[in-house]
Amino acid sequence: MEALYLLIPLSTLLVFVAIWIFFRASDSGQFDDLEGPAMRILHDDDAVPGKDAPGAP
Repeated sequence: MEALYLLIPLSTLLVFVAIWIFFRASDSGQFDDLEGPAMRILHDDDAVPGKDAPGAP
């Protein structure tokens, strides 16, 4: 029973810290563009000049 006197305030503090971290990340713009990086990986890069030149090994 004595452990609850320590665990309840610590868990409450942990929840408030997690909420604070979430809102701080949200305010700094980390969740602004969630689909951009996911779509960027699907597009092919442009051909590198000189790679497909005649006489290249």
